[in-house]
Amino acid sequence: MSLSFSRRGFALGAAGLSLGAVVPAWAAAPAMRKFTIATSAGRAVEISEFAPVGPVVGTVLFSHGAASAPQFYGPVIWPLVAAGWRILAPLHVDSRLHPDTAKFAGLASWQARLEDMAALTAHIGHKPYVAMGHSYGGLTALVMGGAQSVAPKGWSGPQSDGKAKAVIALSPPPAIPVLITREGYGKLSVPALVQTGTLDVMPGMKIDGWQAHLDAYEAAQAGGHRYGLVLSDVSHYFGGLICDPQQKGPLATKGMEDANRVLGLFIAAYGRGDGRALALLDKQVGGDLPVRLMRK
Repeated sequence: MSLSFSRRGFALGAAGLSLGAVVPAWAAAPAMRKFTIATSAGRAVEISEFAPVGPVVGTVLFSHGAASAPQFYGPVIWPLVAAGWRILAPLHVDSRLHPDTAKFAGLASWQARLEDMAALTAHIGHKPYVAMGHSYGGLTALVMGGAQSVAPKGWSGPQSDGKAKAVIALSPPPAIPVLITREGYGKLSVPALVQTGTLDVMPGMKIDGWQAHLDAYEAAQAGGHRYGLVLSDVSHYFGGLICDPQQKGPLATKGMEDANRVLGLFIAAYGRGDGRALALLDKQVGGDLPVRLMRK
């Protein structure tokens, strides 16, 4: 299947979001700075950094969805920054805001994403981090955590540096033969939280419903602290709260609050080793919709 499905429906604009209850009052918009790093081949990669005002508890490497950009993920990024996490997010070549996006059609964007993340892990000195992403970026994060994609033509060697402590994948794609198989997803080697919603069906995707976004969770080996999160009435974009602000909605404000609560516990448990957070997280396992958390 072509990657074109990931690019449909993205009409990104400059309109801001009124986040209201989605981002708590204490999670005010953090300062953002941009800087540039280079891949091993010398290609420039713009990085957006969101840093907490106080002590840094850890680093999150965040990968945006196809055609999107880091600035369209405030509702999931800001609460993490408020909790002390430093977020580093590349602008991938498939973004409609990237000046060279036309040069990276189809699967060429996947190799570029691998190169972007390799450059970013080298930039932080190959220190432990949490990998996080949405949609195409969810796949990127899962590969950072050990999942094995179909290697791009000419690619050799590992696809990540093995330093990810945990993965958060929001609505990652299903297994796609030219990109990643279920067996490839089964190579995931770190704790992971894979999220989807009951409205998570994108136009143009030839899959059987929203459940296919759980392929990475279903394929992962049991006993490795893997979680699957399903939220009622949540679409691929949370109604336009993330990735594409031009979605018609309605805004999934309650779904975003539920997602942030669960992923906040997950990242504290597996990113920081917080035993209390782990206990609270596991107490929610087994619940039914509107918030269903599974564990294997």
